[in-house]
This record gives sequence, C-alpha cells and structure tokens, in this order.
Amino acid sequence: MHILVAGFQHETNTFAPSKAGYENFVRGEGFPAMVRGKDMLALREVNIPAGGFINAVMEQGHTVDTVIWAGASPSAHVTRDAYERIAGEILDAARAGGYDAIYLDLHRAMVTEHLDDGEGELLARVRQIAGPDVPVVASLDLHANVTGQMLREADGLVAFRTYPHVDMADTGVQAARLLLARIQAGGQWVRRERRLPFLIPINGMCTMLQPSHGVYDMLARLEQTPGVASISFAPGFPAADFPECGPVVWAYGTDAAAVERVTESLHTRVLELEPEWSPDFLEPAEAVRRAQALATGASRPVVIADTQDNPGAGGDANTTGMLRALVAADAQNAALGLFYDPEAVRQATAAGVGATVRLSLGGQSGVAGDAAFDGEFIVETLSPGKLRFDGPMMHGMDVDLGAVAGLRIGGVRIVVSASKAQMLDRNLFRVGGVQPEEMSILVVKSSVHFRADFQPIAHEVLVAKAPGPMQADPADLPWTRLQPGIRMRPLGRAFAAR
Repeated sequence: MHILVAGFQHETNTFAPSKAGYENFVRGEGFPAMVRGKDMLALREVNIPAGGFINAVMEQGHTVDTVIWAGASPSAHVTRDAYERIAGEILDAARAGGYDAIYLDLHRAMVTEHLDDGEGELLARVRQIAGPDVPVVASLDLHANVTGQMLREADGLVAFRTYPHVDMADTGVQAARLLLARIQAGGQWVRRERRLPFLIPINGMCTMLQPSHGVYDMLARLEQTPGVASISFAPGFPAADFPECGPVVWAYGTDAAAVERVTESLHTRVLELEPEWSPDFLEPAEAVRRAQALATGASRPVVIADTQDNPGAGGDANTTGMLRALVAADAQNAALGLFYDPEAVRQATAAGVGATVRLSLGGQSGVAGDAAFDGEFIVETLSPGKLRFDGPMMHGMDVDLGAVAGLRIGGVRIVVSASKAQMLDRNLFRVGGVQPEEMSILVVKSSVHFRADFQPIAHEVLVAKAPGPMQADPADLPWTRLQPGIRMRPLGRAFAAR
C-alpha cells in the first residue's frame, strides 16, 4: 500500500489563560517542531506515534506519503487560523490522491476557536474527500475525549496505554496493525463503545499506580479474545468544556458478540473502581515540610509535582506558589523547574553569570491566590537552551527552549526558560545547571509525565496543589457545557446545566 501520513496534536484546556496560534505549532514547545514532507521521516527515531507507524508499515514493504506533523504545548483553544492552515495542508494532500489508506497521528482533546471537536471535524473532512472505501485510522492520546463523530468517521482508533506516555511509538505500531486488521476484515468489521458517567482527575490516571495499572492489564488480557482486534480506554482530558468530555471504552473486531462482551467487561470494571480514581493532594507548605522531613538522611531527592501549573495540561509554568513555599521554609539544596518567564531570562542574561539581579518572577497567570515573586537572585548559569531528551518519554527528541537562566535564591535554584516545556526529562534541569540526582528536593511543573524519568531517582514522590490554571480536581472547574448528569469527579456531584 501507499499510505498518506500526517500528524496534528493539541490538548486543549478551555479554562487555560493562553491560546495556541500557528507559531506555537511551528516551534513545537516540547513536541517536535513542525515538519513537512520527507523531513517527517526523522520522526522515526522519536518516541511519537507517527514514528512508530512509519517504521512498522515500511518494514512490511508499504510506502508512505508524509505530509505534515505539527504539535504544540497544551493551552487554551487553538486559533481558527492555526487549525485551518494545518488542517488545510492535510486536506490538500488527501485531495491529490494516489494513496490506498490514511493514517493520522492525533490527540483528541483539541478544541478550537470555532470547533468543539477539532479532530472529529478533520476526520469528517478527510472522509468526505477520500470516500467510504479508503481505510482511515488514527492513534490517540490516553487523554483523548473521544467523540461520536470520530468513531463514526474513522475505521479504527487506538489510544496510548501508559501515563507517562512511554508507549507512543508502540501505539503507532498498534495503529498499523489495526489498519491491516481492518482491511482483512472487510464487511465483518464491527465496533462497540461505552461512555463512563464521571470525570477522572489526571493524577489518578497514572498507569504506574493503581487503579489505572490494573485496568490496562485487564485491557491487554481482554484483547487476546478471539474475534477482537483492538480495545482502547481513554480516561479523557477533564478540562475541556464541551458535552463529550469524559472517559470512553471502545473496541473493534470481527466477532460482534466478543467485541460487545469485552467492551462491557472493561466498562464495568472501570465503574466498579470509581472510588479509587481520586488521588490525594498536599497544600504547598505541607508538601515542602514533608519533603524536608523525608529528605533528612535520604540519598535520593524527594520530588514534588506542582500539578496545577502543568504546561502539559494548559498551565503556563509561571505560578509562584511552590517557589514561595520553598523560600518560606528555607529549603536547602532544592530546585524548581521549568519556570517560564522570558523577561526574567532576558534580564538575567543582561546581568550576566555571577551577578545578583532583582527580579519579579511570574505574576501573569490571573489565577486567584497567585502573584509575582519579587526577590534578589544570583545568576548561576546561562544557556542557549538547546538539548536532547534522554528519558523514556520523548527519547531522542531535540528541544530548543530559546534561552535558559539558572537562578538561585537562598538554598533554592530555579531553572527559568524563555519558552514553555513540561518537566518530563531530567535534561531540562541540567540545561539550567542543576544535576537533579544531587538535589534533596525537586519541584517539577508536571502532573504525571515526570514520573517516567524522575521516579527511578526519587526517594518519594509527593503531589502538591498550589494555585494554578489546571485544577487537579475537575469538580473545581467552572463547567458550563458538560453532558448533564455526568459526575464532575469520581463519586462527585452531577453536572446540571444552569
């Protein structure tokens, strides 16, 4: 076969402070920078679904027409301009024809200025061009808010099974297998799906912990059922204010009864575990106190997740609650990163290494309880911000942060960057002069992805709930458009339209 391949990824927090424009996708912001045509083949070496898919189909003798891959850091809505320009390139390639199948590397939490379901609309437009007989498959993030339109328009959808997402390339391989299974099945292909009646906090989705770990083990066992080709469970992204936000289980195969049975079994198990999907959180001061106590005598760092300012979920990585708590507690041998503040980087660069500079960090979030942190900082390091990820999440990906300043106030070091990136790789500390393994306390602006590279070196992991734009408890968000009746957290209050 000759297969059209493209990727368009964004996770939209409709409550977040800043939108994603075209230039955000050009830069990538912690994802690969925008690439086109044959340049996409370099993604074969990166842990993303498109890379895994391309490798899998080329190893089987198929060829690919690589169009565009574009992703941007999670944020508020994707602008109409960015969506239509990137989607337009994919659709132009589809109109040109000459392919036997289509594969799209998507996220399915994209909300744009003009569309609730960015990926569903893209699939519908692709289907209209390609017609009913060209198989269309897509890979999805574990945090996909899977819609009815997507399930109708695609022949197959498959989602990640790990969070942190260490299986992204593997999911591309699964998408290639799903494509071949769909073609071989012909008219026998069936699909079943079931929605869950509650939202799940993102911290509760971590597959390194229960109950998520057990659910995905069960999924893998059920997928071995004869007549079943694929099962997926997407817990959803609980910060997108539209009616189809929430968890979904779905399956494909050639035996309708078997597909129905495995879908119901997994759906039932997730429902049974509802009381276990909500994790515990610490207030900032308590998290620091506990970390200081744990660090006494420990040979490895205590890691604190600043989960509500996670740029991987729509935060801007510039809230100061955890920094304030560290300084107030006179924390020693502590580090925080990444902190996004281009103006602070500019001022530190102008002052030079070794200088003491008065800075006002952050203060732009607009979140109640968050304010700028004013203080005198020593500029310890300056860096152009170029690095390569060595950790398991995005292994092998080159990153350009623009510029990075390593600052220190008392016993606290802060890695400040000129562009946003979630702290999912230890090299993001190293680029600011911090050797993470040597620290007593590490505060990471991340929710779960950090665990892939940091949990192996952590004495213990704590999760803090400092003021930030990504509410750790979805029930705290000011919802207006959810499906009436869905519980806004496990065992929580049901949403009712005002």
